[in-house]
Amino acid sequence: MDNDEAAVVTADDLVRARDRLLAPGRRRLTGESLREALVDLHEFWLTAHASQAGVGGPGGGVALVAVGGLGRRELVPYSDLDLLLVHNGHKGVDEIAEKLWYPLWNSGIGLDHSVRTVGEALRVAAGDLRTALGLLDIRHIAGDQEISQRLTDSARQAWRSGVRTRLDEMSESASRRWARSGEIAHRVEPDLKHGRGGLRDVTLLDALSAAQLTDRPSAEVNEARKLLLDVRTELRRVARKPRDVLRAQDGDEVATALGLQDRFTLARSMSSAARTIVYAVDVAMRTARAAVPKRGLGVFARSPLRRTPARRPLDEGVVLHGSEVALARDAVPSRDPALLLRVATAAARSKHPIAAGTLAKLADSAPELRQPWPREARDELLALLGSGTGLIDVVEALDRTGLWGRLFPEWGAVRDLPPRDAAHTWTVDRHLVQATAHAARLVTRVSRPDLLLLGTLVHDIGKGRQADHSEVGAALTTQIAERLGLWPQDVATLTALVRHHLLLPHTATRRDVEDEATVRRVVDTLGGDPVLLELLYALAEADAVATGPGVWSDWKASLISDLVARCRTAMAGDPLPKPEPLDQRQQDLAQAVLDSGKPDVLIDPGDHAATVTVVAPDRPGMLSRAAGVLALNSLEVHAASLRSHEGAAVDVFTVSPRFGSLPDVTLLREQLTRALDGSLALADKLAAKERDYGGPPQDPPPPKVLWFDDESTGAVVLELRAADRIGLLHHVADALEQSGVDIVWARVSTLGSTVVDSFAVTVPRGSGADGIDAGHRRRIERAVLLAAR
Repeated sequence: MDNDEAAVVTADDLVRARDRLLAPGRRRLTGESLREALVDLHEFWLTAHASQAGVGGPGGGVALVAVGGLGRRELVPYSDLDLLLVHNGHKGVDEIAEKLWYPLWNSGIGLDHSVRTVGEALRVAAGDLRTALGLLDIRHIAGDQEISQRLTDSARQAWRSGVRTRLDEMSESASRRWARSGEIAHRVEPDLKHGRGGLRDVTLLDALSAAQLTDRPSAEVNEARKLLLDVRTELRRVARKPRDVLRAQDGDEVATALGLQDRFTLARSMSSAARTIVYAVDVAMRTARAAVPKRGLGVFARSPLRRTPARRPLDEGVVLHGSEVALARDAVPSRDPALLLRVATAAARSKHPIAAGTLAKLADSAPELRQPWPREARDELLALLGSGTGLIDVVEALDRTGLWGRLFPEWGAVRDLPPRDAAHTWTVDRHLVQATAHAARLVTRVSRPDLLLLGTLVHDIGKGRQADHSEVGAALTTQIAERLGLWPQDVATLTALVRHHLLLPHTATRRDVEDEATVRRVVDTLGGDPVLLELLYALAEADAVATGPGVWSDWKASLISDLVARCRTAMAGDPLPKPEPLDQRQQDLAQAVLDSGKPDVLIDPGDHAATVTVVAPDRPGMLSRAAGVLALNSLEVHAASLRSHEGAAVDVFTVSPRFGSLPDVTLLREQLTRALDGSLALADKLAAKERDYGGPPQDPPPPKVLWFDDESTGAVVLELRAADRIGLLHHVADALEQSGVDIVWARVSTLGSTVVDSFAVTVPRGSGADGIDAGHRRRIERAVLLAAR
């Protein structure tokens, strides 16, 4: 039997043993136990095979060592093996290497391998950061242990002596990795290994500790590491292949394996772990830079004569020490209730981090702020909230050290709380801080900037509880405002701001703002208070901007601006503007269509969105067919109003291209004509387009229908909440048309992968029906839900 045949058999034994460990149905090992079993299995096989390959023992001059996951004893399922055959110039080392590597290759086991002398390994590490970090995890597997130990000691010594020149490289490498992989805490599908706050970052902490620049990772970091390792282990066990990105569809199964309720609970736990690691890395890098002697100091680098960093006063009891905000020498936190907030404000304004020692001292000795807060503390809080983007890192540092929760005990329910909607970029707590940072740019637009900042900070504080978050948040806001010591009228305004923070965006994007009843309803809800209206207007922008890219669009801004203008007019007692009639071009187009009997299209580009007017002889099914043609041309519909002129149907759509530019009007006209005469198979074309773009949504949330009976026109509003998909408006409009109702207008609000579509519907004139009764509503609802799936 030749070497290849023997090697394949032996390596297949390893694969079969590994697969038995991972097979479903057997006694399931916990993540940590499984990793230990995989390490023991691979180490046993490698030890035995190394002996057969001729690695030898003490004095043989050859050793097999492991780095990476096997070296750290953190081997997760289906991991590559990182192996190094180190030698002292042994002449037969290449033959030994072939006998080691080929069995693994032939069995499909991933292998990252090298053959080097101690000197060669050190030279490679000197020029390659990844290799240098890997050598810090060396673990002897087989052969001459003296060779292994020499490489281990030399690699660590080289790392300690050369780390000063590698800190910038470490930081830049990590930044590039984070830019590619994002933050684990805020990704819907996080990269457990490479993402910011992931396992690669933990190796940075280990490396800085090995360089004796920082302490070993804390117990909290080790717990975070274990959780991420457990998630990575279960993810690969579920996927049965190498995978580091946790996809949404795998979340529930991984959560169940870890004994967690669901994927949202898992996401929250991972967010907390990742943010713990991120904070630890930030502190460790600052500590390392401070500990490394500066260039050019020579023999004075570690001398007592070396100058300490200057201390520049920033505020009472607060100084800038080097590049960190710290307490002044004479500051006494236990006697100064506002000192914590002065430190935070100084850090946010100067955009310098708070020293870890300062945070620890404040956590130990800063007093609890009693109700009502002292005016100085309240003023410092408002100054902190108004500091803009500097607020974000400061709140993160305070929260990771328990200080933010001391100021706002209500924060615990939203801390690390994952969003339920894919449109949201951040966890709920981070969203609140991001929104507040943006609100700081809007304070000159309102007469009460203090209430805007406070209201933005807590507008979603009611999330994470089993009730309407706006109502729960309003109750919590009252509690917070009274604790801060606000005047009763300000408490009432702040509470109303949180209770109604969705009123303007929901009304503007889901109702007809030209309807006087819509405007009166908003004004009555706000008690005719113009101050509250302007606060809600600014909060709507801050909330949307902090939700995610594209949520605050020009179109949405114009809708809310129009609604606010109408509400201000009503509050002032002035008459509201009437709905705009068809303009002369639209009327002329309608007349031309009636004369020719052929449909036509008009496109008017605008600053925020384009207006597409579709005109045809009045007939059922106009909206669904027009919507289908627009979807075929990648136009996103925001609103549609359905009018008529002398027997011609005039449907006016507000649209924007999903990408690229507006289509040619001739193409739209030709496709609309074919859609109306039945020669264009819209459903088939839309299905094909959806397949070209990846198919329908995978595992979407179930669609939901709500009914509202509050339109002054007598129409009933049907609101559909569903996963977005190509041609959805076409399918739903067709279902409504087939259900025997007339559509008066439609509003479409897209939030990430979810849409909220609203339709004002009535029974046709002359039908004899008095409105849409309960039975008819149920039939309509079934048809719409079926169309939305």
